[in-house]
Amino acid sequence: MKGNVLIVDDDESLCTLLAEGLSLQGFTPSWVTSAAAALARAEAEDFDVLVTDLNMRGMSGIELCERLAVLRPDLPTVVITAFGSLDTAVAAIRAGAYDFVTKPFDVEAVAIALDRAVRHHALKVEVRRLRRAVDPSQSFHDLLGQSASMRELYVRLGRLADSDVTVLVTGESGTGKELVARALHQKGRRSNGPFVAINCAAMPENLLESELFGHQKGAFTDARASRVGLFVQSSGGTLFLDEVGDMPAALQTKLLRALEERVVRPVGGDREIPFDCRLVAATHRDLEGMVEDGKFRQDLFYRIAVVQLAMPPLRARGNDVLVLAQHFLERFAATSGRPVRGLTTAAAEKLLEYPWPGNVRELRNAMEHAVALSELDLVGIEALPERVRNHRRSDVLVASQDPSELVPLDEVERRYILRVLEAVGGNKTTAAEVLGVDRKTLYRKLERWNAGEPKG
Repeated sequence: MKGNVLIVDDDESLCTLLAEGLSLQGFTPSWVTSAAAALARAEAEDFDVLVTDLNMRGMSGIELCERLAVLRPDLPTVVITAFGSLDTAVAAIRAGAYDFVTKPFDVEAVAIALDRAVRHHALKVEVRRLRRAVDPSQSFHDLLGQSASMRELYVRLGRLADSDVTVLVTGESGTGKELVARALHQKGRRSNGPFVAINCAAMPENLLESELFGHQKGAFTDARASRVGLFVQSSGGTLFLDEVGDMPAALQTKLLRALEERVVRPVGGDREIPFDCRLVAATHRDLEGMVEDGKFRQDLFYRIAVVQLAMPPLRARGNDVLVLAQHFLERFAATSGRPVRGLTTAAAEKLLEYPWPGNVRELRNAMEHAVALSELDLVGIEALPERVRNHRRSDVLVASQDPSELVPLDEVERRYILRVLEAVGGNKTTAAEVLGVDRKTLYRKLERWNAGEPKG
């Protein structure tokens, strides 16, 4: 059901008609024939939205809105007013109404307004709950979130933590792949050992080889002393190879041998050194696609992807956006000494609408920006970064009845495929699975449209 609705009108036949229509639209309606009765019901019972006529005997709809704003400030009110009475509608909004519908109306128009109001009410409840506290049970080490995908991830992490199985963490940049690696380390039996991390995309091939495997004095021009590589340094603990998909082909071969033999040979060395570390790798790339294209060794892929963990993009995590936003707000407010304690409902709506191409990292920066600029205890829209503030949601399909705005079927297909690619972070293997086509078909369509890589 879409929500509990209280209908207020002194015309009993209109109440009955509207209640029957809203029931067919999925709402659970009740009705009363006076504003006084509505106040009594609203105080005693839990409703998601109230809909009222403005012109009633006794207490008017305007007065009812004013009284409800004090008695039940969390309960949104939708008012029904005569067509053309704009001044009256504005007065109702000023009195605390959430929205208005003009007469004559159809039930579908009322249902659309009520649906928006119910979502607004649910969001206000969620924002208020988040201001009280971020639930510590909805986390795993430093990972936060209560969405189904994150709860499933926590279960898998709990099972994997105490083992030494090699794990590949996939996902878009900024989703928290290193946090997963650190959680596996801190919750596992190697937690007393070192956690060593390196970004394979951040250094040239010769330096990366030296960092991973070590080198002997004099092995190259600047090798003035011998150096122990990260594989050996991380013995007893965990080695995290971030962006392993960017590793050069020659190093892929050496990495494979190291993982199979559990020994490394330093650059310029003549003996092999054993190591004992757990390997966790991560990438934002489509490694399976790279294997098919000959850009990543298949045997190395199978070696590092014994278990795969996929980090969902932030836009696919629902209200986790608000959980994380509240967490970051509290952290930055504490470190900066500012009195910020939460979000306004309008700001929360903006955060939920924005697609977060930079994922959790971008949200963190946005909340740091908001705390720095907010002049109130609640962060409003005006304190959000401009790109978030001015974002407008776009639809894959054209929601219009105007024939001139409708598009050909091929264009609908193009928009949908690009939207799926965006949702899976550009992973063409996953996108093909979602779309129910093979990767070659997907490639052909993208080439035909000259779409290239999707944004985000």
